Amino acid sequence: MNGSPQTSTFYDDSSSEEFPSTIPSRETFPARTLILCFDGTGDQFDSDNSNIVDLVRMLRKDDHNRQMVYYQAGIGTYTSPNIATPLAASVSKILDEAIAWNFSAHVMEGYEFLMQNYRDGDRICLFGFSRGAYTARSLAGMIEKVGLLPACNHQQVPFAYKMYTREDTVGRRQSKMFKRTFSVEVQIQFIGVWDSVNSVGLIPRRLPYSKTNTIVKTFRHAISLDEHRAKFQVSVWNKKDEAKLGAEGQKPDVSQVANGESTSAKLKANRKSKKHKKKKSLKAMEKKHGLCSKNPTDVIEVWFSGCHCDVGGGSVKNGTPYSLARIPLRWMIRECFKTETGILFSSEALNRVGIDPETLLKDYQRPPPLPTVGKFIEEIPSKVDAKAARKEAKHEHRLGLFKTEEENELRDALSPIYDQLSLTWFWWFLELLPSKHHPHDEDETWVDWTNCNFGRGRHIPNHMKKQMKIHRSVRMRMDAQLSNREKYYPAAEFPWKNIPTSVEWVD
Repeated sequence: MNGSPQTSTFYDDSSSEEFPSTIPSRETFPARTLILCFDGTGDQFDSDNSNIVDLVRMLRKDDHNRQMVYYQAGIGTYTSPNIATPLAASVSKILDEAIAWNFSAHVMEGYEFLMQNYRDGDRICLFGFSRGAYTARSLAGMIEKVGLLPACNHQQVPFAYKMYTREDTVGRRQSKMFKRTFSVEVQIQFIGVWDSVNSVGLIPRRLPYSKTNTIVKTFRHAISLDEHRAKFQVSVWNKKDEAKLGAEGQKPDVSQVANGESTSAKLKANRKSKKHKKKKSLKAMEKKHGLCSKNPTDVIEVWFSGCHCDVGGGSVKNGTPYSLARIPLRWMIRECFKTETGILFSSEALNRVGIDPETLLKDYQRPPPLPTVGKFIEEIPSKVDAKAARKEAKHEHRLGLFKTEEENELRDALSPIYDQLSLTWFWWFLELLPSKHHPHDEDETWVDWTNCNFGRGRHIPNHMKKQMKIHRSVRMRMDAQLSNREKYYPAAEFPWKNIPTSVEWVD
């Protein structure tokens, strides 16, 4: 983040002679890239697109020998073609959005795309937002457990998915034999997700290898600091050392105290043993049947200002010149280049989101952020003002007036937060219902409790607090003032007024 200021010169549409229209160069990465993008709940191409749609727009799609792009609309936007009547289709959509009724279909359709198109040596990159992020992670988990079937094995896919979801001994044994008999082993080059949530629909579920996965080379996660709805608990990557697990994949016994065994702790552990049996069995299966990777997954999870859709996009109308969601979008794009995914982007499209393509070089060091002291954070504009801003931005683009990335970052960092608990009263019904929480305790053991959320800020896992990565735009926002001259502090549970020195500010 530190470094001397550098000039960011933006190119207009006529600059194709000065800078390539596609970056990186098609010759830089000879291998083909398969990119699968899974949108969030209820999200599709419409008037307020998510970061997933914006990402797809920037990808090159003109040469299938170099890059193929697959987009899947979010859970609750479409139904299986096997549903015959309009009434049944409508009911299916409602159930899909509420409890992820068709979740298996979303995973299997992504799997079939890979099955039909994968060639030896291809790079696989997965992206997702919200429940689409969970879909992407589950797809990677399915590939880890049962492998990737060769093309045209459509009838085998439902059977493979069923084995993937089984956690019993027979299911594990069958999946291992199935993988050896029918499938090929592949690696996932990159998974990039925005605010991956802990449950799919109103009914929480946990699928194998969705929290940790040995075939994933790189994992990047942009997380919301201000989302505080009960059903939007964040699902972080599980980086705990598997060697700490017991022979059966269980956690070490923590019921011992310095002067002997605590009776109350033992009784409490016994009461919870049945409750956690399935969870521990799943962890043991992941440990035993995961591929042995010499290199652990390269994991970076960064926290950003804003609520769920302020991080994953979709909170503002298309064409809105500045929004919080543009910051994690640009960060994710830069991570694609830093980790050498080989993903091909349109240079002109990168300009539109506030990135100078010339700065996407491995040795480029971003200038320090612009100061925000004395500046005010914007409030949600009226429809008239928002429309005028979109019109003005469109006019500036036609004139070729581009701002540097730092200038874009400043305006984006001061953009309003769209808190659904404040904007949509329906969500408060779920806040008043008891919901299960599953955070880490101080000794890194798992703790379960059920209570009403009441709009409480997100719990940050203790292992993340020790080495928390926060985007620098959060500090920019904290240095500014709200309209009432008060300071902004993120909603997540953290000592924001006395931030630990161990925090890493990421650019």
